[in-house]
Amino acid sequence: MAGFGLPNFGQLTEAFRKAQQIQQDAQKLQQDLDALEVEGSSDCGRARIWLSGNQQPLKVSLSPELIAEGAEATETATLAALKAAYETSAATMRERMEALTGGLNFNLPGLGG
Repeated sequence: MAGFGLPNFGQLTEAFRKAQQIQQDAQKLQQDLDALEVEGSSDCGRARIWLSGNQQPLKVSLSPELIAEGAEATETATLAALKAAYETSAATMRERMEALTGGLNFNLPGLGG
């Protein structure tokens, strides 16, 4: 049947084995990202926000000095801390996903591999 452009059985078996391993690795990565805490802080350091590796909010810390400066300063610093935490979390997630899928190559004829 290989004459009809179909991959041989050994290639399919190997592809399914690789896919199953990637699925298991992806589940572990999801758990690792859930457990990861990423901190972002404002330039002044008086607002700090923690997110999980999956970008779920975990906690916020605002210094009394920042709060005493008023709503606008507090909002600005909190937003800066959130952006910093988000950027770090997104970069971490991207790096770990690239590490997981970087070697993805099934080498199946006709399937773009």
